[in-house]
Amino acid sequence: MTRSSSRPVDPSRTAHAVLLAAAIGVAAPAASAGEHDHHQHQQQAQANRSVSRTTANYKVPDAPMVRMDGTKVKFGADIDDARPVVLNFIYTTCTAICPVMTQTFAEVQTKLGSERDKVRMVSVSIDPEQDTPARLREYAKQYKAGPQWQFYTGTVESSIAVQKAFDAYRGDKMNHTPVTFLRPGPGKPWIRLDGFATPDEIVREVRQLAAAK
Repeated sequence: MTRSSSRPVDPSRTAHAVLLAAAIGVAAPAASAGEHDHHQHQQQAQANRSVSRTTANYKVPDAPMVRMDGTKVKFGADIDDARPVVLNFIYTTCTAICPVMTQTFAEVQTKLGSERDKVRMVSVSIDPEQDTPARLREYAKQYKAGPQWQFYTGTVESSIAVQKAFDAYRGDKMNHTPVTFLRPGPGKPWIRLDGFATPDEIVREVRQLAAAK
């Protein structure tokens, strides 16, 4: 895996994430005080710094995974259908980072409109023991996920393998950070956005990738 140097994005764009986190924090399901405090601290720290953009060559593994519809797949092969890919890591009981990132993806599909069918949106669970396909379907329904947006689960080993492939594994779900990955097509380098990328930033990247194909 190789990576280019970081290029900062306008810090004012993180205001979107701060507002979303504040709104979601009020309506989020109850969690343990420790989890809630930890996530709030982590979210605030991330929101206070700019999003960074790097490129990297990640080798996506053919780890056995299960889509939210119950279909068993090999992950790398399943996301390689020639469309640009937008990918993140989430889990359904998360109360801060994941709702913000998932809401961002929901807004991305809205902003793309009819273009969304030309993009593959992927959310991988980092808590597969809790996130069954049925649970992911319900979660996807809450955010009105279209058919181009698929959620994946599987074994703990498979989830960790995919996280490690993207240099996103932090040892525990409590330590995960907001990051979004984009790729124009199979075999191409990935764009990595560390921090709370806004819907407009992601849409702009998607359109640039599509135009460059």
